[in-house]
Amino acid sequence: MGQLVAIFLKRFHGGPMDSQQSAQLLPGIGLEGSADRGGRRQVTLMSLKRWEELMKQVGGNLDPGARRANLVLSDVNLENSRGRVLCIGSCRVRIAGETRPCEQMEEAAPGLQQAMRERWGGGAYAEVLTAGTVAVGDEVSWDADTSQ
Repeated sequence: MGQLVAIFLKRFHGGPMDSQQSAQLLPGIGLEGSADRGGRRQVTLMSLKRWEELMKQVGGNLDPGARRANLVLSDVNLENSRGRVLCIGSCRVRIAGETRPCEQMEEAAPGLQQAMRERWGGGAYAEVLTAGTVAVGDEVSWDADTSQ
């Protein structure tokens, strides 16, 4: 079982990421108050363990907020998870695909963008299936029934 260890909202496209203790997940929208909302990429997720591996690989020491993902998860492997449903507290999200790293990652640390292209290093993006509040410390687990 994993845990939600951080929540970040983006003020505007390309803008800073603001750390939150809790946030509302809304179907069809994503995180309430975040600039990037709607479509299939309603919320972005990243694995804290994978981020730490990437920092070691490129010799960096960046906070997970530098990744610019909305939700940071511990003990959850997102690699090849397309189509699976993840339970975060009382909410459910369906992984829609892999988040590809942008040029901002290269600006953050030399070699990071390329390193993130392997093993879903950029994390995943998802559609919100069940609305509700998520909070730092919430349990995270894979839903056994991903047929929805």
